[in-house]
Amino acid sequence: MDRFEAMSVLLAVVEAGSLSAGARQLRAPLASVSRKVAELEQHLGTRLIVRTSRRVALTEAGRAYVTASRRILGQLEEAEREAAREYQIPRGELHVTAPVAFGQRHLMPIALGFLAEHPEISLRLLLADRLVNLVEEHVDIALRIGHLADSTLIATRVGRVQRVICASPGYLARRGLPHSPEDLAGHDGITFQGFATSPEWRYRRDSAAFAVEPRPRLAVNSTEAAIQAALAGLGVVRLLSYQVVDEVRAGRLQVLLADFAPEPLPVSLIYPDAELQPLKVRCFLDWAVPRLRAEMMGLEGNRPAMA
Repeated sequence: MDRFEAMSVLLAVVEAGSLSAGARQLRAPLASVSRKVAELEQHLGTRLIVRTSRRVALTEAGRAYVTASRRILGQLEEAEREAAREYQIPRGELHVTAPVAFGQRHLMPIALGFLAEHPEISLRLLLADRLVNLVEEHVDIALRIGHLADSTLIATRVGRVQRVICASPGYLARRGLPHSPEDLAGHDGITFQGFATSPEWRYRRDSAAFAVEPRPRLAVNSTEAAIQAALAGLGVVRLLSYQVVDEVRAGRLQVLLADFAPEPLPVSLIYPDAELQPLKVRCFLDWAVPRLRAEMMGLEGNRPAMA
């Protein structure tokens, strides 16, 4: 039994004054209306109305139930109206996640412009260098760097980033410039721990991929810590190009072994597949996708010089 439907039928009968008038109001057969009221009474284990030849009268239990039904159905209608407006007007709270450095450098300015254009939307931006589960953490959109596993999520490509190996000029002056990936075996390395996906020490040569790692001297769980260690001359580090673009352009870090760099990693916005997408999500995608693509094209066109 659909209890919401049964409540609606009972209220129609009570407001119309009789079973037959309620049936006409609902445009339903009298037998169906009478049966639904009887099923509701049987479900509750009590009589709700007293039937007469012309009208119906509420029992004491019926009056209490009708009062509660009006309140419940009113709240349901209000909830439906509130939800529907989310699909008609861009409004409500939008949850977006991105890697820390990328979010700070590239997504935040775009998000601020979006908020200025959509005053009825509030944004929760989660910046984290980990794989966020969209369903479990109630996230609407995620920016992901890397190849995506097959899933029910929709992915919109916005660009790509290069994996780079860096070291400070001071370190290279002491330890020498590596000319091939094999040379890294004799160098100190700064590695990552605690990341869902860490930069791989992977290279290309004649279309075949291979890996050589330097001797791990320091392991950190933060991109900023790795950059600081590299700037201090501790060793060689593998990062994504956007993370060290300022340091490379300023000459504080030097990019190594560019000829052996693996294929760039895709950058995508991902979101759940839904037949009816909230307007706030569609508006953010329409706003962010072209701006991120322009930003990523700018990064590609102004890639720092590599040694």
